[in-house]
Amino acid sequence: MLIALGLEIFLAPSNENEMEQTNEKKTVKVGVLQFVTHASLDEIYNGIKEGLKEGGYEEQTNLEIDFMNAEGDQSQVQTMSHQLVNNGNELLIGIATPAAQGLANATTDFPIIMGAVTDPIGANLVTDLKHPDGNITGVSDQTPVVDEVKLMKEITPEAKTIGVLYSSNEDNSKIQVEEFVAAAEKAGYVVEEFAVPSTNEIAATVEVMTSKVDVIFTPIDNTIASAFSTVVSGANKTKTPIFTSVEDMVEGGGIASVTLSQFDLGVATGKMAAKVLDGDKPANTPVQIFNEGTIVVNQKVAEELGITLPEAVLKKASRVVE
Repeated sequence: MLIALGLEIFLAPSNENEMEQTNEKKTVKVGVLQFVTHASLDEIYNGIKEGLKEGGYEEQTNLEIDFMNAEGDQSQVQTMSHQLVNNGNELLIGIATPAAQGLANATTDFPIIMGAVTDPIGANLVTDLKHPDGNITGVSDQTPVVDEVKLMKEITPEAKTIGVLYSSNEDNSKIQVEEFVAAAEKAGYVVEEFAVPSTNEIAATVEVMTSKVDVIFTPIDNTIASAFSTVVSGANKTKTPIFTSVEDMVEGGGIASVTLSQFDLGVATGKMAAKVLDGDKPANTPVQIFNEGTIVVNQKVAEELGITLPEAVLKKASRVVE
Protein backbone atom coordinates (compact mmCIF):
# COMPACT_ATOMS: atom_id res chain seq x y z
CA MET A 1 0.00 0.00 0.00
CA LEU A 2 1.33 3.47 -0.94
CA ILE A 3 0.99 6.29 1.58
CA ALA A 4 1.53 9.86 0.35
CA LEU A 5 2.88 12.32 2.88
CA GLY A 6 3.46 15.77 1.38
CA LEU A 7 5.80 15.30 -1.54
CA GLU A 8 7.22 12.01 -0.27
CA ILE A 9 5.78 8.55 -0.86
CA PHE A 10 6.44 5.66 1.54
CA LEU A 11 5.75 1.99 1.00
CA ALA A 12 4.00 0.72 4.13
CA PRO A 13 4.00 -2.99 5.03
CA SER A 14 0.91 -4.50 3.44
CA ASN A 15 0.41 -7.23 6.02
CA GLU A 16 1.47 -8.48 9.45
CA ASN A 17 4.21 -10.73 8.05
CA GLU A 18 5.94 -7.79 6.40
CA MET A 19 5.73 -5.85 9.68
CA GLU A 20 7.29 -8.75 11.58
CA GLN A 21 10.14 -8.95 9.05
CA THR A 22 10.69 -5.19 9.40
CA ASN A 23 11.04 -5.56 13.20
CA GLU A 24 13.41 -8.54 13.10
CA LYS A 25 17.03 -7.98 14.22
CA LYS A 26 19.46 -7.51 11.38
CA THR A 27 22.26 -10.05 11.01
CA VAL A 28 25.29 -9.06 13.07
CA LYS A 29 28.86 -10.28 12.83
CA VAL A 30 30.75 -11.14 16.02
CA GLY A 31 34.47 -11.92 16.16
CA VAL A 32 35.65 -14.55 18.66
CA LEU A 33 39.30 -15.17 19.49
CA GLN A 34 40.15 -18.31 21.50
CA PHE A 35 43.66 -18.58 22.91
CA VAL A 36 44.16 -22.33 22.56
CA THR A 37 42.26 -25.57 22.04
CA HIS A 38 41.43 -27.53 25.16
CA ALA A 39 38.21 -28.82 26.67
CA SER A 40 37.63 -25.97 29.14
CA LEU A 41 37.94 -23.18 26.58
CA ASP A 42 35.94 -25.22 24.05
CA GLU A 43 33.15 -25.44 26.64
CA ILE A 44 33.29 -21.68 27.13
CA TYR A 45 32.91 -21.16 23.38
CA ASN A 46 29.92 -23.52 23.29
CA GLY A 47 28.42 -21.60 26.20
CA ILE A 48 28.99 -18.28 24.44
CA LYS A 49 26.98 -19.45 21.44
CA GLU A 50 24.18 -20.60 23.77
CA GLY A 51 24.24 -17.29 25.65
CA LEU A 52 24.04 -15.32 22.42
CA LYS A 53 21.11 -17.50 21.35
CA GLU A 54 19.32 -16.88 24.64
CA GLY A 55 19.95 -13.19 24.09
CA GLY A 56 18.29 -13.27 20.68
CA TYR A 57 21.26 -13.90 18.35
CA GLU A 58 21.55 -17.27 16.64
CA GLU A 59 23.71 -18.56 13.81
CA GLN A 60 21.86 -19.21 10.55
CA THR A 61 19.26 -16.67 11.66
CA ASN A 62 20.69 -13.26 12.54
CA LEU A 63 24.26 -14.00 13.68
CA GLU A 64 27.54 -14.66 11.90
CA ILE A 65 30.49 -15.73 14.08
CA ASP A 66 33.99 -14.97 12.85
CA PHE A 67 35.94 -17.52 14.94
CA MET A 68 39.72 -17.74 15.23
CA ASN A 69 41.98 -19.87 17.44
CA ALA A 70 45.59 -18.83 18.11
CA GLU A 71 46.54 -22.32 19.38
CA GLY A 72 48.67 -20.84 22.13
CA ASP A 73 50.87 -18.81 19.77
CA GLN A 74 51.22 -15.25 21.10
CA SER A 75 52.26 -13.88 17.71
CA GLN A 76 49.08 -15.37 16.25
CA VAL A 77 47.07 -13.71 19.01
CA GLN A 78 48.29 -10.31 17.82
CA THR A 79 47.81 -11.10 14.12
CA MET A 80 44.34 -12.57 14.57
CA SER A 81 43.25 -9.71 16.85
CA HIS A 82 43.96 -7.20 14.10
CA GLN A 83 42.26 -9.44 11.53
CA LEU A 84 39.11 -9.59 13.65
CA VAL A 85 39.13 -5.81 14.05
CA ASN A 86 39.40 -5.38 10.26
CA ASN A 87 36.86 -8.08 9.32
CA GLY A 88 33.74 -5.99 9.80
CA ASN A 89 32.79 -7.41 13.20
CA GLU A 90 30.48 -5.32 15.38
CA LEU A 91 31.67 -6.85 18.65
CA LEU A 92 34.69 -8.92 19.74
CA ILE A 93 34.94 -11.70 22.34
CA GLY A 94 38.22 -12.93 23.83
CA ILE A 95 38.31 -16.40 25.40
CA ALA A 96 41.09 -16.48 28.04
CA THR A 97 43.32 -13.63 29.21
CA PRO A 98 45.89 -13.60 26.35
CA ALA A 99 43.10 -13.45 23.76
CA ALA A 100 41.32 -10.61 25.55
CA GLN A 101 44.62 -8.73 25.91
CA GLY A 102 45.36 -9.17 22.21
CA LEU A 103 41.99 -7.72 21.26
CA ALA A 104 42.43 -4.86 23.73
CA ASN A 105 45.78 -3.99 22.17
CA ALA A 106 44.23 -4.06 18.71
CA THR A 107 41.37 -1.61 19.29
CA THR A 108 39.90 0.89 21.70
CA ASP A 109 36.89 1.55 19.46
CA PHE A 110 35.09 -1.79 19.16
CA PRO A 111 33.26 -3.28 22.17
CA ILE A 112 35.15 -6.26 23.65
CA ILE A 113 33.67 -8.91 25.93
CA MET A 114 36.20 -10.98 27.86
CA GLY A 115 35.51 -14.56 28.92
CA ALA A 116 37.54 -16.59 31.45
CA VAL A 117 39.75 -13.76 32.70
CA THR A 118 40.67 -14.29 36.35
CA ASP A 119 42.15 -10.86 37.08
CA PRO A 120 40.84 -8.23 34.63
CA ILE A 121 42.48 -5.39 36.55
CA GLY A 122 45.86 -7.10 36.89
CA ALA A 123 45.71 -7.97 33.18
CA ASN A 124 45.20 -4.24 32.41
CA LEU A 125 41.87 -4.87 30.73
CA VAL A 126 39.74 -2.73 33.05
CA THR A 127 40.51 -0.28 35.85
CA ASP A 128 37.40 -0.94 37.92
CA LEU A 129 35.21 -4.05 38.00
CA LYS A 130 31.99 -2.16 38.71
CA HIS A 131 32.71 0.71 36.33
CA PRO A 132 34.96 -0.52 33.48
CA ASP A 133 34.86 2.96 31.84
CA GLY A 134 36.24 1.76 28.52
CA ASN A 135 35.38 -0.50 25.60
CA ILE A 136 35.90 -3.73 27.58
CA THR A 137 33.81 -5.69 30.08
CA GLY A 138 32.97 -9.36 30.52
CA VAL A 139 33.05 -12.31 32.88
CA SER A 140 35.78 -13.18 35.38
CA ASP A 141 36.41 -16.72 36.66
CA GLN A 142 37.96 -16.59 40.11
CA THR A 143 38.99 -19.95 41.53
CA PRO A 144 37.58 -20.52 45.06
CA VAL A 145 41.05 -21.29 46.45
CA VAL A 146 40.05 -21.39 50.12
CA ASP A 147 37.53 -24.13 49.36
CA GLU A 148 40.16 -25.94 47.27
CA VAL A 149 42.58 -25.98 50.23
CA LYS A 150 39.83 -27.32 52.52
CA LEU A 151 39.13 -30.09 50.00
CA MET A 152 42.81 -31.06 49.94
CA LYS A 153 42.87 -31.29 53.71
CA GLU A 154 39.80 -33.55 53.71
CA ILE A 155 41.05 -35.92 51.00
CA THR A 156 44.80 -35.95 51.79
CA PRO A 157 45.03 -35.09 55.50
CA GLU A 158 48.64 -36.36 55.78
CA ALA A 159 49.95 -34.03 53.07
CA LYS A 160 52.26 -31.25 54.22
CA THR A 161 53.80 -29.86 51.02
CA ILE A 162 51.87 -28.69 47.97
CA GLY A 163 53.47 -28.15 44.58
CA VAL A 164 51.82 -25.58 42.35
CA LEU A 165 52.33 -26.06 38.61
CA TYR A 166 51.55 -23.15 36.30
CA SER A 167 52.68 -21.17 33.27
CA SER A 168 55.04 -18.28 33.84
CA ASN A 169 53.66 -16.56 30.74
CA GLU A 170 50.02 -16.29 31.80
CA ASP A 171 48.92 -13.33 33.93
CA ASN A 172 45.71 -15.26 34.55
CA SER A 173 47.66 -17.96 36.40
CA LYS A 174 49.95 -15.73 38.45
CA ILE A 175 47.13 -14.09 40.41
CA GLN A 176 45.54 -17.48 41.13
CA VAL A 177 48.86 -18.80 42.41
CA GLU A 178 49.30 -15.80 44.70
CA GLU A 179 45.84 -16.30 46.16
CA PHE A 180 46.28 -20.07 46.50
CA VAL A 181 49.69 -19.78 48.19
CA ALA A 182 48.27 -17.31 50.72
CA ALA A 183 45.32 -19.60 51.52
CA ALA A 184 47.46 -22.76 51.71
CA GLU A 185 50.14 -21.22 53.92
CA LYS A 186 47.45 -19.85 56.21
CA ALA A 187 46.14 -23.42 56.51
CA GLY A 188 49.61 -24.62 57.55
CA TYR A 189 50.96 -26.03 54.28
CA VAL A 190 54.40 -25.56 52.79
CA VAL A 191 53.96 -24.48 49.17
CA GLU A 192 56.53 -24.77 46.38
CA GLU A 193 55.93 -23.06 43.06
CA PHE A 194 56.93 -24.62 39.73
CA ALA A 195 56.52 -22.28 36.76
CA VAL A 196 57.03 -23.46 33.19
CA PRO A 197 57.47 -21.19 30.14
CA SER A 198 55.87 -23.70 27.74
CA THR A 199 54.50 -27.23 27.46
CA ASN A 200 57.96 -28.49 26.48
CA GLU A 201 59.20 -28.20 30.08
CA ILE A 202 56.21 -29.83 31.79
CA ALA A 203 57.43 -33.45 31.84
CA ALA A 204 60.82 -32.58 33.35
CA THR A 205 59.27 -30.17 35.84
CA VAL A 206 56.72 -32.72 37.05
CA GLU A 207 59.49 -35.26 37.54
CA VAL A 208 61.34 -32.81 39.78
CA MET A 209 58.32 -31.63 41.73
CA THR A 210 56.94 -35.09 42.52
CA SER A 211 60.17 -35.82 44.40
CA LYS A 212 59.58 -32.79 46.61
CA VAL A 213 55.84 -32.47 47.23
CA ASP A 214 52.95 -34.55 48.58
CA VAL A 215 50.22 -33.21 46.27
CA ILE A 216 50.02 -31.05 43.14
CA PHE A 217 47.70 -28.13 42.48
CA THR A 218 47.04 -26.69 39.00
CA PRO A 219 45.15 -23.40 38.63
CA ILE A 220 43.03 -22.46 35.62
CA ASP A 221 45.95 -22.34 33.20
CA ASN A 222 45.79 -22.77 29.44
CA THR A 223 49.34 -24.07 29.03
CA ILE A 224 48.94 -26.74 31.71
CA ALA A 225 45.45 -27.69 30.52
CA SER A 226 46.60 -28.21 26.94
CA ALA A 227 49.21 -30.75 28.14
CA PHE A 228 47.45 -32.13 31.20
CA SER A 229 47.94 -35.74 30.13
CA THR A 230 51.70 -35.15 30.49
CA VAL A 231 51.16 -33.90 34.05
CA VAL A 232 49.06 -36.94 34.90
CA SER A 233 51.55 -39.36 33.38
CA GLY A 234 54.41 -37.91 35.44
CA ALA A 235 52.45 -37.70 38.69
CA ASN A 236 51.17 -41.26 38.39
CA LYS A 237 54.73 -42.60 38.49
CA THR A 238 54.99 -41.54 42.13
CA LYS A 239 51.25 -41.79 42.91
CA THR A 240 51.08 -38.05 43.60
CA PRO A 241 47.47 -36.79 43.62
CA ILE A 242 46.60 -33.78 41.46
CA PHE A 243 44.01 -31.24 42.56
CA THR A 244 42.78 -29.16 39.64
CA SER A 245 40.54 -26.17 39.01
CA VAL A 246 38.22 -27.40 36.25
CA GLU A 247 35.99 -30.44 35.82
CA ASP A 248 37.46 -31.79 32.59
CA MET A 249 40.90 -32.05 34.26
CA VAL A 250 39.36 -34.15 37.03
CA GLU A 251 37.97 -36.36 34.28
CA GLY A 252 41.43 -36.40 32.71
CA GLY A 253 43.24 -37.76 35.75
CA GLY A 254 42.99 -35.27 38.60
CA ILE A 255 41.65 -36.55 41.90
CA ALA A 256 39.35 -33.64 42.76
CA SER A 257 38.51 -29.98 42.28
CA VAL A 258 36.29 -27.20 43.47
CA THR A 259 35.29 -26.31 39.95
CA LEU A 260 33.47 -23.59 38.09
CA SER A 261 31.21 -24.57 35.18
CA GLN A 262 33.03 -23.43 32.07
CA PHE A 263 29.87 -23.79 29.99
CA ASP A 264 27.87 -21.60 32.38
CA LEU A 265 30.68 -19.06 32.34
CA GLY A 266 30.45 -19.03 28.56
CA VAL A 267 26.67 -18.61 28.66
CA ALA A 268 27.07 -15.57 30.89
CA THR A 269 29.65 -14.16 28.47
CA GLY A 270 27.33 -14.70 25.50
CA LYS A 271 24.38 -13.08 27.27
CA MET A 272 26.49 -10.05 28.11
CA ALA A 273 27.60 -9.82 24.48
CA ALA A 274 23.96 -9.91 23.36
CA LYS A 275 23.08 -7.03 25.68
CA VAL A 276 25.94 -4.95 24.29
CA LEU A 277 24.75 -5.72 20.76
CA ASP A 278 21.33 -4.47 21.87
CA GLY A 279 22.81 -1.15 22.98
CA ASP A 280 24.39 -1.56 26.43
CA LYS A 281 27.79 0.14 26.76
CA PRO A 282 30.78 -1.87 28.09
CA ALA A 283 31.86 1.18 30.08
CA ASN A 284 28.63 1.02 32.11
CA THR A 285 28.41 -2.79 32.36
CA PRO A 286 30.01 -4.25 35.52
CA VAL A 287 32.30 -7.24 35.17
CA GLN A 288 30.43 -10.37 36.27
CA ILE A 289 32.31 -12.50 38.80
CA PHE A 290 32.10 -16.31 38.86
CA ASN A 291 33.58 -17.64 42.12
CA GLU A 292 31.18 -20.16 43.65
CA GLY A 293 32.34 -23.65 42.79
CA THR A 294 31.09 -27.19 43.23
CA ILE A 295 33.06 -30.28 44.17
CA VAL A 296 33.96 -32.87 41.54
CA VAL A 297 35.93 -36.00 42.49
CA ASN A 298 37.39 -38.93 40.57
CA GLN A 299 36.71 -42.19 42.39
CA LYS A 300 38.70 -44.25 39.91
CA VAL A 301 41.82 -42.12 40.30
CA ALA A 302 41.49 -42.20 44.09
CA GLU A 303 41.39 -45.99 44.05
CA GLU A 304 44.43 -46.16 41.75
CA LEU A 305 46.33 -43.92 44.15
CA GLY A 306 45.24 -45.93 47.18
CA ILE A 307 43.22 -43.03 48.61
CA THR A 308 39.80 -43.48 50.21
CA LEU A 309 37.54 -40.54 49.48
CA PRO A 310 35.78 -39.45 52.71
CA GLU A 311 32.05 -40.08 52.80
CA ALA A 312 31.49 -36.43 53.68
CA VAL A 313 33.24 -35.35 50.47
CA LEU A 314 31.27 -37.81 48.35
CA LYS A 315 28.02 -36.48 49.79
CA LYS A 316 28.98 -32.89 48.98
CA ALA A 317 30.23 -33.66 45.48
CA SER A 318 28.11 -32.50 42.56
CA ARG A 319 29.73 -35.22 40.43
CA VAL A 320 31.69 -38.40 41.11
CA VAL A 321 33.71 -39.70 38.16
CA GLU A 322 33.64 -43.50 38.35
